[in-house]
Amino acid sequence: MANAKQQVQALLFDVFGTVVDWRGSVIREMTAFGEGRGFKHDWAKFADEWRGLYQPGMEEVRSGRRGWTILDVLHRESLLVLLDRYGMTGLSEHEIKHLVTIWHRLDPWPDAVGGLTRLKTRYIIGTLSNGNIGLMTRMAKRARLPWDVVLGAEPARAYKPTPEAYLRNAEMLNLEPHELMLVAAHNSDLAAAARVGLRTAFVLRPDERPGQTIDLAASQDWDVVTTSFHGVADAMGVPLLRGIGRV
Repeated sequence: MANAKQQVQALLFDVFGTVVDWRGSVIREMTAFGEGRGFKHDWAKFADEWRGLYQPGMEEVRSGRRGWTILDVLHRESLLVLLDRYGMTGLSEHEIKHLVTIWHRLDPWPDAVGGLTRLKTRYIIGTLSNGNIGLMTRMAKRARLPWDVVLGAEPARAYKPTPEAYLRNAEMLNLEPHELMLVAAHNSDLAAAARVGLRTAFVLRPDERPGQTIDLAASQDWDVVTTSFHGVADAMGVPLLRGIGRV
């Protein structure tokens, strides 16, 4: 850990599930949308099914079967599948766009903004997400996420967990892999980052999915294991800020 404190110059964050509550936010938005238009469905199930189409869509790109395609486009395509599945026909283009951009309006976990603000005083902080730049930028604007930089799959032209998704983002910051730390709530993401030399911080997010059976504990000896972004700051030796609580 001492070496990590001395060597790390930037912390990049997985976003969906680590920084923001994607599931609760999608349920909230779909409930409001449905109530206003007479649709009555299990919106928690809808949210889970939408997220369930996330990896298959990206795998088409990762495998080379499809050219580079940003996540907003993949989210739209999977949404259209679900709208048909749920019998939600007759929506206008404006309404479909509103639903696609739910992913731009996800709420942060309670510790996220304060913890990021604290880490920002000592380190470069930014995203290392599969979300595209426009999505991440609008999310940050709404949720007041104080990123120094928005990086991830789109500038790297590679979706996690391919090695290029991590290494190209380190290169864009003029950093060696060991000078970059990935912060994530998902062991598989951290494992892929560690394989190419990044430092790692696991943040437990047990409320990402009710009843989840994975990512409830660190699966390896990551550099940092904690329950909040303030825990990351503590581990990295960043002092508390006046007026910034730990929640």
